[in-house]
Amino acid sequence: MKTVLLTLGRLPKALAIVRACRAAGCRVLVADPFRWHLCKPSRDVHQSFRVTAPNDSLDQYLEELLAIITGESVDHVIPVSEEALHVAKLADRLPEGVCLWAAPLTQLAQLHHKRDFIDLAARRGLAVPETFTADEPAAQALAQRSDYVEKPVHSCSGIGLRFAKAGDPLQATTDEGLVQAHLDGDLISSLSVVSHGREVATVFYRGRVFAGTVAICFERVDDARSAKDWVSDFIAGSDYNGFLAFDFIVDEAGQARAIECNPRATSGVHFFDPASLGQALLDPEAASSIELSVGTRYQWAYSTLTETYAAILRPKEFARRFKEMRRARDVIWAAHDPLPFLLMTPMSWEILWPAMTSDLTLGEATQRDIAWFGDDR
Repeated sequence: MKTVLLTLGRLPKALAIVRACRAAGCRVLVADPFRWHLCKPSRDVHQSFRVTAPNDSLDQYLEELLAIITGESVDHVIPVSEEALHVAKLADRLPEGVCLWAAPLTQLAQLHHKRDFIDLAARRGLAVPETFTADEPAAQALAQRSDYVEKPVHSCSGIGLRFAKAGDPLQATTDEGLVQAHLDGDLISSLSVVSHGREVATVFYRGRVFAGTVAICFERVDDARSAKDWVSDFIAGSDYNGFLAFDFIVDEAGQARAIECNPRATSGVHFFDPASLGQALLDPEAASSIELSVGTRYQWAYSTLTETYAAILRPKEFARRFKEMRRARDVIWAAHDPLPFLLMTPMSWEILWPAMTSDLTLGEATQRDIAWFGDDR
C-alpha cells in the first residue's frame, strides 16, 4: 500500500484529494499548521500531523515535513494550496523514490506572480488583458482611460482585489501592486492535471454563488472551446507538473482571455471522479485521462446557505441563490465519511474565530500562515 502525504487539510479541496487517494487504495496522511482542520475527523485519513506554519518558520516547517516523510515511509507528497510554493523547496531534499506532485519552485513562483504569468502567456501569443505593475507609467495611463482591476502581484482568494472606474486614482504605487484592464464577459475557471508538460485532464467551471469573490457554489462548463484551446496551448509549451488552474473572462464573441494563473488545486477538483483522480495522482505518466464525476453542480453547503440568507432582503437574489443551493451537491458530505460534514464548524474554528473577531476576511484567515509572498518577504 502506497503512503500519501497531503501538506494541508483545512480546505474542501484537500478532503476531495484525501478521498481520491484513499479510493485508489492509499494510506493517507495529512500535515497542517492548524490543530483542528476539516480533514482531521475523516475516516479516510490514517493520521494527521500538526506542523509549524511556513510563514512562522520555513526551516522548521520543512524539517518537520521531512521527518514525517522519513518516519512514515511516504511515497507521494501532494501539496494542496498556497503552501505548494513552500513545499517545492523540499524537491532536492526528499529521500530517493519519493514523488513530489509539484513543479519546481522557479516555475511555480513565475506562474503565481500575476504580472510574470501575464508576460509569459503574452510571449506565447496567448490572449491576456493589458496588465502592468502599479509603478509603471503605463499603469497610470490604463487607469485613466478604462475601468481596471487592482490586486497584489502575490494574492489568492480575492485578497486585496479592487474594481475601479476609469479616472479613479490608483491605490497601489509599487511593483507589488498589479493594474489590469477590466474585461466584460463570463468568468470561468479551469483546473488541469498535468504530467511533465502533458495535459492529462482539464475541467472548466463557473461560480453560481460567491462569498466575496470566491465561488462557493459552482457548475461544470462543457462548452468552453476557446478556453480549452488556450489551456492546451499553454501546457503544450511547458514542462509543467502538478495541478494547474486558470481564471478566464470569455467575451460575447466567445474569446477567452486568461486573467490569472493558480499553480495549485482549486475547487475544480470536485468535478473529477475520486477513484480516477487518485489513480492519476499515483501514476500520472500512465494516466491517459481522468473520468469526470457524475454531478455537474457542487457547493460548500454551509457557506452557500449563509450567503443565501444574507440576501433575504433582496427577494429575487435570495430566490436565485436558494435555487442554486437546492440544485448543487455538497462537496463535504459523504455517506461513508460523515464526520467532516457534521464537525465542519468546530474543525474550522481556527479560520472562523479570527474572521469573526478581527478585520481578517475568511480568505485571509484561511491563507495567512501559508500564503506565498516571494522569497524576499
